[in-house]
Amino acid sequence: MTRAFGGLGSGLLRWTSLRLRLVAVFAAVALTAAVSVSGIAYWLNRDAVLTRAQNSALNDFRDALQRDAASLPLIPTCESLNNAATRIGGPDTYQVVLIDTTPDNAPCAAPSNRDAFTLDDVPQSLQRAVNTRHAKDDNKYHLHWERISLQGHPYLVAGARINGDGPTGYMLKSLDAERKDLNSLAWSLGIATLLALVGSALLAQAAGSTVLRPVRRLGEAAQRLGEGHLDTRLKVSGTDELAEMSRTFNNAAEALETRVEELSAREAASRRFVADMSHELRTPLTAITAVTDVLEDEAEALDPMIAPAVRLVVSETRRLNELVETLMEVTRFDAGTAKLRVDEVDVADMVMACMDARAWLDSVELDAPRGILATLDPRRLDVIMANLIGNALKHGGSPVKVALRAEGGADGEIVIEVSDHGPGIPEDVLPHVFDRFYKADASRARSEGSGLGLSIAMENAHIHGGDITAANAPGGGAVFTLRLPVRPRSEDADDSGNGTDGGAFPGSGEVR
Repeated sequence: MTRAFGGLGSGLLRWTSLRLRLVAVFAAVALTAAVSVSGIAYWLNRDAVLTRAQNSALNDFRDALQRDAASLPLIPTCESLNNAATRIGGPDTYQVVLIDTTPDNAPCAAPSNRDAFTLDDVPQSLQRAVNTRHAKDDNKYHLHWERISLQGHPYLVAGARINGDGPTGYMLKSLDAERKDLNSLAWSLGIATLLALVGSALLAQAAGSTVLRPVRRLGEAAQRLGEGHLDTRLKVSGTDELAEMSRTFNNAAEALETRVEELSAREAASRRFVADMSHELRTPLTAITAVTDVLEDEAEALDPMIAPAVRLVVSETRRLNELVETLMEVTRFDAGTAKLRVDEVDVADMVMACMDARAWLDSVELDAPRGILATLDPRRLDVIMANLIGNALKHGGSPVKVALRAEGGADGEIVIEVSDHGPGIPEDVLPHVFDRFYKADASRARSEGSGLGLSIAMENAHIHGGDITAANAPGGGAVFTLRLPVRPRSEDADDSGNGTDGGAFPGSGEVR
C-alpha cells in the first residue's frame, strides 16, 4: 500500500535550517530599511525642530534689541543696561547680557539673571565673531549664534553688536524642550523599527511555512525512501515548481520500487537456484564420495599408471563436496534461515578442540586461559576458528599465534586474535578480504581455496552479534581479530541444543 507522506516533522528550528536563514535575511533587510528610514526621519525632524526653535528665538531677540537696546542713550549707565536686559530677557523666554561702556569709561555687563547667564557662559569664538567689524553696514547690527552644552543641557547662544558704538547683547535660550521632543521621536522611531523587525520575522515565518513545507516533506520522504520504505509518495497539489518537484520524486520513487522488486525477484530466483542445485548435487556426491573412499583404500593396489588419477579424483571429489556444503551455508545466510544452536562452553577448550581436530597444535602458539565462558554456537565457532587459523597457516608465516581474552565482564565480549609473521595483507586487498570469492592474486583463479571461507567466518560472527576485523601488525604479519558477545542476541539464538543447519567448513578463503 502506497504511503502519502505529508508530516511537518519537528517544529524546532536548527541553527543551520533554511527557515532560520530565511527569517534572518528578512529581519536583516527589514532592520536595515527601518533603521535607514528612522535615521533619515529623525535627522530631518531634528533639523526642522531645532531650526524652528532657533529662528523663533533669534527673531525675537533681534526685535527686542532693535526695540529696547537701540533706544538706550549713546553712553548708557549700568542701571539703564540692567533695566533693558530685564525687559528683553525673562525666565520663560531666554536670558540676556548687555555689554557697554559707562560714562566713566568702565565696562558694564548687565545680565537679566546673574545666576542663569553671564558673559563667562558665552564661547570665545562667538564673542570674537560678534566683535568683528564688517565692511558693509547695511544693517543696524549683525547677529551670530552657536549651539552649546552647559552642565549637560543644550542651549542656543546668540549675540549681536549694534552698529556704531552701541551696546553688545548676548542671549541664552534653553533647548531642553526640543531635546525632550526629539527623544520622544527617537523612542517612537525605535519602537517602529522593532515592530518592523517583528513583522518581518512573522512574514518570513509565514513565507517559510509556505515555501519550505514542501521542501521539508521532500527531505523526510527521501529519508524514508533511503531507509527502505519504497512505497513512500508525496501528495501533489498545484502546478508550481514545488509541485513539479514532488511529481518528479514520485516518478523516481515508483521507478526505483519497480526496479528493486525486479532485482529482488532475480536475487530470490538465484538463491533458490543455488539452494536447489546444491541440494540436488548432494545425492550424487554422496554416492561418488562412497566410491572415492573405496578407490582411496585400494589406491596402493592399483596400477601405478592409474593411481595418480584415482588420487586426483578423490581430492577433487572432496573439494567439490566442501564447496557444495559451503554454498548451502551461504544460501542459509542469504535466506535468513541460519540459526544459532547455543550452549555455554569454555572458549579455550573449543579453540583447542578445533586445532586438535586438524592437527594444528604443534604449528600454532595458543594463549588461551581456561575459565572464559560464553554462550555461543560451538559448531559456528569451530567454523570461524578453522578459517582464521587455516588462513594464517596457509598464507602467513610462522609462528602463528592465537590469543584469547575477555573484556567487559559477564555482559561484555570475548576477543580472539589470530596473528602470523608473514608478509601481511596488501593495503588494496584489506577492504576486500571478507568478500565472497575474492582472491588477492587474480591469476590463481583455480586454487585449493574457494574464496568463501573468510566470508563464511564473517557471517557466523555476525549471527552471534559479533564482528571480525583484519589488519597488519606494526612488526609485520596479518592480525585477524574476532569479537563475540558473551551472550548472543536472543532473536538469533535457539537453545534446543541439538540438530544443526549445516556441516563444518574447515577450508579457508584465499585472500593473500
